[in-house]
Amino acid sequence: MSTKCDYYEVLGVSKSSSLDEIKKAYRELALKFHPDRVPHEQKKKAEEKFKNISEAYAVLSDANKRALYDQYGHAGIDQQYAQEDIFKGADFSSVFQDLGTFGLGGGLFEEIFSDLGYDFFGSGSSGHSRSSRRRGRDLQISVAITLEEASRGVEKTIAVPRYETCPTCSGTGAKPGTKRVACPQCKGSGRSVVGQRGFYIQQTCPRCGGEGTLLHSPCLECHGEGRVKVTRKIKVKIPAGVDNGSNLRVRGEGEADQSIHGDLYVIIEVMPHSLFQRQGDDIFIEANVSLTKAILGGGIVVPTLNGKVDMKIPSGTQSGSIFRLRGKGIVDLHSRDTGDELVKVNVQIPQQLTLGQRKAIEEFARLSDEEIDKESFTDKIKKAFH
Repeated sequence: MSTKCDYYEVLGVSKSSSLDEIKKAYRELALKFHPDRVPHEQKKKAEEKFKNISEAYAVLSDANKRALYDQYGHAGIDQQYAQEDIFKGADFSSVFQDLGTFGLGGGLFEEIFSDLGYDFFGSGSSGHSRSSRRRGRDLQISVAITLEEASRGVEKTIAVPRYETCPTCSGTGAKPGTKRVACPQCKGSGRSVVGQRGFYIQQTCPRCGGEGTLLHSPCLECHGEGRVKVTRKIKVKIPAGVDNGSNLRVRGEGEADQSIHGDLYVIIEVMPHSLFQRQGDDIFIEANVSLTKAILGGGIVVPTLNGKVDMKIPSGTQSGSIFRLRGKGIVDLHSRDTGDELVKVNVQIPQQLTLGQRKAIEEFARLSDEEIDKESFTDKIKKAFH
C-alpha cells in the first residue's frame, strides 16, 4: 500500500470481524470505488483507494496472512511476502458470487475487469492460449419436409458448410516442417502482468493476442488460420411427429476448433399441404357429399396421410358435421400416441335438376307441407345447407 494504513480501518471492520463480514465490507467498497464507476475527475483518487482496499482484503481474507498481520503488523507481512504474493490465493471472485447478477464465471470482480481485458492477479484466471482445447461453433440450418414426411419420419441428406481443422497443418496454422514458437513477451502464457504498489492485474498479451505463440511460416492452405471451410453432406434422421419449428440437435456436426466440433441444430419447416391442415397431432380435412347421401346415408372415400379409406355417412347428416377417424392423424413426438383425422362434411346442393328430379322434390315438398309457390324448393334446400 502507498500508505501503511491499518487494514481493518481501510475496510471499516473490527479485529473480531468474521470472514463473511470482511467479504461484505470489501464488496461494498469495491463497488463504490472501482475507477470505472466514478466520474473522470475522481478516477485517480478512486484507483488509490481501490488498491488499498484490495490489498487489505487480500491479507484479512487469508487466515495465515491475517494471523501474521495481527501479531506483527505490516512488518510481518512485508517480511513474509513480496507485494505480488500478497494477492496470491485471495478469493476475490467468491466475494461477489452471491449477487447472482452476472451469471457465469467468477463473479462481479472478474466481470469488472473482463470488460477491460484484464484478470485480477491470483484470482484463479488463466490465459487463453492456443494450446487450450476449444470447442467449435454450433451451426444452425433449416430443412423443409412434407406433412407426410413429418407424419412417418424421414432421413434427409443436407449440405452443411462449415470450418474444419486444416488437414495440411493439423490445425497448427504452421507450414508443414515448421512450428509455432512461444511468444517471447508472455513466455507462452498468452497473458502479461502489469501493476504497481501492490496492485497487479493480468491482460491479454499485446504481441501474440493471447495465443501464447507466434507464427513465422503460415500454412499455405489455411493461411495460418488452422482451419478451412468445406461443405459436408450429412444424413439426418427426422423422427415421426416433428412439427413446424421443431429443433433437432446433431452432436459433433458443427464447426471444429482444434478438432473439437460443436453441434448442428436442424430447424424443421413443415410445408403447407394441399388437402390437410394440422391441428396438433390431429389433421383436418373437408369432404363433399351429395344431398341424397346426406339424407339417406351411405359411404364415401376419404383421403388420409396413408392412403384412402371408406367412411360411413349416417342418414340425416347435416352440412358442417365433423366425423373422427381415430388413429389416422400424426404420432406424438414424445408420447408416441397417434392423433385422429377430423372430416368436416359439406353437403353439395345440385345446381341443376332434371324434370324428373324436380317433380320428385316437389312431391317431397308437398308431403312435407312445404310452400314453394314464391321460391323453388331447390333454392330453399340450398339456403338450408349454406
